[in-house]
Amino acid sequence: MNIFKLSIKNLFYRPLSSLLSLLLLALGVSMISLLVLINSVVQDQMNNNLKGIDMVVGAKGSPLQLILSSVYHVDSPTGNISLKEARSIEKNPMVGNSVPLLYGDNYEGFRIVGTNEKFIELYNLSIENGSFWDNEFEVVVGKKIATKLNLKVGDTFVTSHGLRETGEAHTNTPFTVVGITNFSNSVADQLILTSAESVWGVHGDHTHDDKEHDHDEEHDHDEEHDHDEEHDHDEEHDHDDDKEITAMLIKFNSPMNVIQFPRYINENTNLQSAVPSYEISRLFKLFGFGIETINLLAYLIIIVSGISIFITLFNSMKERKYDMALIRTLGGSRLQLSSMLVYEALVLTISGFILGIILSRLGLAFISSLMESSFNYSLNSYGILNDEFWLLAISIFIGLIACLIPSIQVYKMDISKTLSNE
Repeated sequence: MNIFKLSIKNLFYRPLSSLLSLLLLALGVSMISLLVLINSVVQDQMNNNLKGIDMVVGAKGSPLQLILSSVYHVDSPTGNISLKEARSIEKNPMVGNSVPLLYGDNYEGFRIVGTNEKFIELYNLSIENGSFWDNEFEVVVGKKIATKLNLKVGDTFVTSHGLRETGEAHTNTPFTVVGITNFSNSVADQLILTSAESVWGVHGDHTHDDKEHDHDEEHDHDEEHDHDEEHDHDEEHDHDDDKEITAMLIKFNSPMNVIQFPRYINENTNLQSAVPSYEISRLFKLFGFGIETINLLAYLIIIVSGISIFITLFNSMKERKYDMALIRTLGGSRLQLSSMLVYEALVLTISGFILGIILSRLGLAFISSLMESSFNYSLNSYGILNDEFWLLAISIFIGLIACLIPSIQVYKMDISKTLSNE
């Protein structure tokens, strides 16, 4: 006698009750699983983009906006800052490494970011095809962008002003793709990188012309004034005094500097400093209450599904008492009959868990598509997480609790009394 097959047939005997229990459990599991997935993927992505960044310096405004725009590139910048002020901060002995950022243009919705080789080192970028830029108006394209827009080395394109595709096109300054990066699982995958001089040149600072004539001007100065190299260096900085950048990413020489230096900048300069780890922690706290509420609701649904499973098994047992008594007379043991209800509960809970996991992945794919269209971010991790194994254990435990009373009653069932009543 195959008790397991009999259990499956019993579930189909009351399809509506079984389906309701299954869907309730799947709904609760999918909600919790989806929250766990999103939390894990978002935290991994945020931590991966924060590596090596202790502080961000930018224009006065919202510290969180400064972090979101400069580190994650999902918000508008707070404004521009003077290159001269940025260089004075860069020379501070507390600063170990600094990365300038200039942005304000886009191509097909993807940001053009002017920076230098330190950005490449920060995110440990490598080239899949081509090379890094050597001249102005040459760009390196993130792997994700190259795939989506079908860009190849040698292609040219024109950027648009602003961070949306609807901005005015800079038709006089086309960019040339000279390299495509390998996938880095960082924000760099969705950025178009170029030199700072290129961004200044696009916005009419005549950097390109200045660079072409630097040698001639230096020669003229040598002939007319016989200036030394140190003076030429100072002249170069004088030319840069009126230039601006959008933000600067900073790593300190010592972790202790993160306590003193940000406060010094906020209190003694016209700039703003923001500590990414603090601001992101604050952001998670803001969303924490809502996430906890959804979690509680999901666990409540799972408990309700457990009650539904109990009612389904209890009613099924009452309706099948005579059949169970007949099975006993045909050689079935008490333990086999009790096991039959346990199998039914386990089939419902495990099936509900699997369906819930599938629904959570579909939900993640939907949310990922929304983020892709709005922020160019994708949440593409669909593996089973360790927390979900605990969720499976909880589901099975609820199923076993639900079948406990019906199983005990079946085990204690009086065969002769049941048959005589029928």
